[in-house]
Amino acid sequence: MDADKNNNQLNVSKNTDSRGYSSSGGFDASRPAGRKPSGWRIFFGVILGLSVLANIFLFLVLIGMAAVFATGRSGTYAEEVIRKGPSDNKIVVINLQGVIISKKAQDVYRQIKTAREDKQVKGLILRVNSPGGTISGSDQIYHQIQKYRQETGKPVVAFMEGIAASGGYYSSVACEKIVSEPTAITGSIGVIMSYFVLEDFLENKLGIMPVIIKSGLKKDWPSPFKKVTAEQRKYIEDKLINPAYERFVNLVAGARRELTLEQVKLLADGSIYGASEALDKKMIDKIGYIDTAIEEVKALANIDKAKVVEYRKPFSLGGFLSARSSGGLKLDKTMLYELARPEVLYLWDVRAGY
Repeated sequence: MDADKNNNQLNVSKNTDSRGYSSSGGFDASRPAGRKPSGWRIFFGVILGLSVLANIFLFLVLIGMAAVFATGRSGTYAEEVIRKGPSDNKIVVINLQGVIISKKAQDVYRQIKTAREDKQVKGLILRVNSPGGTISGSDQIYHQIQKYRQETGKPVVAFMEGIAASGGYYSSVACEKIVSEPTAITGSIGVIMSYFVLEDFLENKLGIMPVIIKSGLKKDWPSPFKKVTAEQRKYIEDKLINPAYERFVNLVAGARRELTLEQVKLLADGSIYGASEALDKKMIDKIGYIDTAIEEVKALANIDKAKVVEYRKPFSLGGFLSARSSGGLKLDKTMLYELARPEVLYLWDVRAGY
């Protein structure tokens, strides 16, 4: 019986194919059909593929962030279009915002350098919103604008936005034309130096007596530890204030050809001027807005249409982390020196009454 049963099963196996069909064409229910791919297996395969792609993408992002971290401070700029136009006629807006210090002057220099290397740039607008600042920083900006104009022959127009006083005006007169917003404040042609005298506070309040050992009588003039004398005041005026003042007024007289040196000196008593008064006194050329300045550049460059852009620093992970780490005030010897030293400025200092 068992032998017959085994023989029957063998015959059935021989007479059926892999799909369960017999050689005679019928279906053999005793053989299971071939397995089809499972839906779960397909699903997990897709998930695995997406995971691999996501990891590759993440790896590329990390490489990109590392590149940004390494090169984010290289001085490169991204262009932001503020007025559409043909790309082969480009006007660049250079921003001069806030108190002018050496770092600000360096940023303006890098913007001008970027514009110089772009052959599609036809002219610049120096957008000024500054009360002035250091003599050195203001003079560096003036020099870079003059150099750009002389070497490229391309026009530069100043646009005063809000305030362009003292060093802000000093920088503006380097431009071929000056346009001012109706509400802008300019002027404050002059020089200022201020510092604290700590003598009474240190000696009488804290009982601290500063010890100064110097090689000559005038080595520490002016000193924050002694009240200024008439002799010291005249010395500082002759050595610092008057030379900086004379440079300022001569520079304005040379740039503003409508004004004589005597007329500039009459204006240069530290006074500030609104846009209308500045126009009447020939300190500026026109009152308007940014579009007025754009039209001035187009006319000077002899072009009908232009794309107007301004430079923006691209996001830098390194710069972001640096700004975060330097957020606190570090009161070291250098900081104490900066706070204590007198400094001659082209600055409209409202606190001092100028």
